[in-house]
Amino acid sequence: MNPATRDKLMGVSVATLCSALYKRGLKNQTIQDVRPVRPKGHNMVGPAFTLRYMPAREDRNPMTVFRDPKHPQRHAIETCPEGSVLVMDSRKDPRAASAGDILITRLMVRGGAGVVTDGGFRDAMTIGELDIPAYHNRPSSPTNLTLHEAIDINVPIGCGDVAVFPGDIMVGDDDSVIVIPAEIADEIADEAVEMTAYEDFVIERVKAGQTIIGLYPATDESNLAMFAEWRKVHRR
Repeated sequence: MNPATRDKLMGVSVATLCSALYKRGLKNQTIQDVRPVRPKGHNMVGPAFTLRYMPAREDRNPMTVFRDPKHPQRHAIETCPEGSVLVMDSRKDPRAASAGDILITRLMVRGGAGVVTDGGFRDAMTIGELDIPAYHNRPSSPTNLTLHEAIDINVPIGCGDVAVFPGDIMVGDDDSVIVIPAEIADEIADEAVEMTAYEDFVIERVKAGQTIIGLYPATDESNLAMFAEWRKVHRR
């Protein structure tokens, strides 16, 4: 992805991105029932590399399948490009784990920008200590084989009721994760930076006692004049 766009998206919130996407008619881009395993204090940003699970069937999913070097779960970890976010469709079912700490550690060492599942992680507390943003529904101990079969890599998926296409830009903060269609990521990033600057100005004014009427949204032109001066002072 565009490095400048990546840098911009590192400094904006998922909530702000929701508003920018909503202006373009995109209402369902925030992945539902997914949260950080542990807040990192900085954003996760990167293009999506996807893995799709389907319901497991016992004759296809004994423990021996992990001996196959091309097993889709293992192969996804070993082929996710550096700087990308591994996004997993686990059928919104956290009863069996999408992955555990060993696989996520390997993803981290290979340069993955983050990992998202609408299922659960085993060894979740250990994953939370790793230097990689990780998002899931809740901790889960059983292996994925008990309920899920990893079946497809880097195909369109659904994750938390949101369509994710390979290459879509994933942004996660300490609250949640959003999906930005790749073709509009640059313009969304630019708008979100502008929105963030105004929101920071608004917070400063509200803390100083100013009413939100006419300020947020900016329906009073005098507030826009104040904002212009604020930007000069803060070099925003």
